[in-house]
Order: sequence, then structure tokens, then C-alpha cells
Amino acid sequence: MGFYNDSVVPRLVTCACGTKPILKQREKVVPMASGRVLEIGLGAGHNLPYYHATQVESVVGIDPCVTSWKLAQPRAASLGVPLEFIEGSAEAMPLPDSAFDSVLMTYSLCTIPDAHTALAEIRRVLKPGGRLLFCEHGIAPDPGTSKWQARINPLWRRLMGGCNLNRPIVAWIEQAGFSMKALDQMYLPGTPRIAGFNVWGVAEH
Repeated sequence: MGFYNDSVVPRLVTCACGTKPILKQREKVVPMASGRVLEIGLGAGHNLPYYHATQVESVVGIDPCVTSWKLAQPRAASLGVPLEFIEGSAEAMPLPDSAFDSVLMTYSLCTIPDAHTALAEIRRVLKPGGRLLFCEHGIAPDPGTSKWQARINPLWRRLMGGCNLNRPIVAWIEQAGFSMKALDQMYLPGTPRIAGFNVWGVAEH
């Protein structure tokens, strides 16, 4: 599945992550980023138009997929602040300790193979008092939907490049040692319920 994962999946995910409901979610979270920012899963750069250049010093984006980075170029060109791309995994980031004021993570924790290690790495590179800004889809609160998520997840994960439908995002962030400062959740309108339960907010180092 090399061609599928390398060429088809990035474009499929780019399309799915650029729908109107998901862009509205990005608009709620991204503008809170400030100072030196690390973006986990830069992908095709859907978040880039929502950064406020007046409060962001620089952005470092990490992503294992170079194809997605190529798709991000038009958005990257108009960012207005220095942007560095790192090809790599959030589970082992070649970045110094306490280097960032903000870490932004949108629709990425669902896909990272070892999410717990990635969250530990995020804490490592955040300054004390730094903020993790997140927006993710995950396990639904109602049993009917969560049962379907469990049934469909194995096939979904294969087709969508490792994306999982039913991860307990908030619990994992808190278990990693973050203090939850703000949290919202809802089913996104116009999105299938199995993939539509969103959580977003701010967690502090």
C-alpha cells in the first residue's frame, strides 16, 4: 500500500480536513497561538490562514508526510511569520526542551501511533506555563455511536492512513500531566456521527 499511503491518503485526508465544519473548528483554536509555536501534524497547512501574525513570533511544523508539506505551500507563502518544516514524528522530535510558548495540535492525535509518547514529547518542548491548544475528534459519549466506532475503526484506520475514530483524547491529555484550562465538545454538523464528535480547548504545562 505504498502508493496509496504516500500519494492517495494525503490528498484524501487533506480533503476531509478542509470541510467547512472542520475549518470553523480551526478558526476557534488557532488564533489563540502566541510566541514561538510548534504545530503537530502540519499536514496541508489548513491552520496557517488562522494564525495572527501580530502575536506569533515563528512557527515550526512537524509532519511525517512530505507530500502534505508540498500541498501546504500556497498557504505557507502567505503566513507572514517565519515557518520551518520538519519531516518527522511527534513521538521523537529533534527539538530542545522548553523551546515553545504554544503547541497547536488539530486532528493529529487520532493518527499518531504512540499518542502517549507524543504527548510526553509535547510537554518536554513546551515552556513551563506553556499551552497546548487542541482540537480533535474522538470517542463519542453515547454508547450507540461509540459501539459503531469500535466496529468500524479497524477498516477506517487502514483506509485513512492510521486515523482512529475512538481515542479518549481529553483523558489522554490529562494523563500526560497537562492541566485542562478550557474545554468544549460537540458533534460537528454535517459530519457522520462516528467521526463527528469533537473536543477542543486549552491545556497548560
